[in-house]
Amino acid sequence: MNIRLIELIDIWGSPINFCGVDLQNFVGNVSTDSRSISKGDFFFPIKGINFDGHNFLNDVFIKGAQAAVIDSNYKLSRPTKLLYWEVEDTTIALQQLALFHRKKLGIPVIAITGSVGKTTTKELISAAISPLGSITSSYLNNNNDVGVPLTIIKASKDDAAIVVEMGMRGHGEIKRLSKCSNPDIAIITNIGSAHIGLLGSKENIAKAKCEIVSFLKPDGVVIIPFGDPLLEDALRRVWSGKILRVDISGSDLTQDRMSSCKSNKPNLNGKLHLNFRYLDLEGITFKLPFEGEHNALNFMFALATSQELGIPFTRLKSLNVIPSKGRNNFLKVGDINILDESYNASPESMIASLKYLNSKPSRHIAILGSMLELGNQVSSAHLQVLEYAANIGLYGLITVSLNAEFENEISHSFNKKLNLFYSLNSRDEVFPLLKDILLPGDWLLFKGSRKVGLESVIEELITAFAK
Repeated sequence: MNIRLIELIDIWGSPINFCGVDLQNFVGNVSTDSRSISKGDFFFPIKGINFDGHNFLNDVFIKGAQAAVIDSNYKLSRPTKLLYWEVEDTTIALQQLALFHRKKLGIPVIAITGSVGKTTTKELISAAISPLGSITSSYLNNNNDVGVPLTIIKASKDDAAIVVEMGMRGHGEIKRLSKCSNPDIAIITNIGSAHIGLLGSKENIAKAKCEIVSFLKPDGVVIIPFGDPLLEDALRRVWSGKILRVDISGSDLTQDRMSSCKSNKPNLNGKLHLNFRYLDLEGITFKLPFEGEHNALNFMFALATSQELGIPFTRLKSLNVIPSKGRNNFLKVGDINILDESYNASPESMIASLKYLNSKPSRHIAILGSMLELGNQVSSAHLQVLEYAANIGLYGLITVSLNAEFENEISHSFNKKLNLFYSLNSRDEVFPLLKDILLPGDWLLFKGSRKVGLESVIEELITAFAK
């Protein structure tokens, strides 16, 4: 980090202990994990629900940390020879340092939020804008009050841009993340049902997602999907600047979206091929890095971002993007084809993945786990997904339930619509069942909330077929 200790006085005032440390030293590596501290690091002890990083202040001093911030409410002993600043909240202090660093770097920041598709869109954008140079982007699920500032702090003067993913666990969080990142481009992938159990309604979700523009630069741009009246209304209340709308043709939903939002036209409208592998835009045919209608729209966000940053579309005709574990992963296990979407699930992403599965040849079997954080809509949401799965012509459906509501909504009528239907109580029951029913050429979809742990079933299949 190209910031000297003396510059931190502009953020938090004078340190409590000088301890003979030269304030002309660089801040060094910033860490919130006492286990990874090395000599010269700067420590931010974070107070969580089940732990308090302040309890490890002596450990980090012994390991050679040169400085730290400490919560003013922390009353226990502090290393007398450790340089530190006293702050009201160490997490907020971490965000303040991130903003200071972000402004000093002066490079574009792209911020992404949405109910589904954030991580995939982040990966697509990072690859699409790589012609500009080195890109720092969120790693794994570092999308919260700690992860976003750490991502920004990780960026260097040699980077061309920063891409951050912003999660949301309640009102106010995305606003804080917008403040510490001060984005140039903000992307809202969609407004879905994920986290509806926390916020109560899609209107509240839309309002919370639109917090991303709270500290968007006045000359910045918001990129959104075309034709979502709920999102348009929420955004109009908080943003009067530039908006880009993206859309794809050839979708079952296209006409409905266009008629519901006639006053706005998509700025970029690509045409998706029926095989879900290619997309046409402005006379160029793009090979989609990740197949599927939902991923085509995510790719449109990457194209719109690239356009804003002056990257010619011709440089993006064939992007090579490595998928994250449990997202957009295709695995060939023996003679079985696996679509690994096991990382998480919402009603919208479930239906999108089922539609993609159904586009493949041979038998289709979906292994679906419970969806969480749906509040009082849990039963209706699960039933919606099950009915969709039963009606599109899948060969088989296996459900793995973690809640009674899911079980109660499973109707015997699914047995009449599907060649194969099983309702299981545990993921441990899935592999023995699959082992007996799979045939060469089958396509399997694994999708469910993270807590269900369907990735373990995939690992069992890999082990079994490797023998």
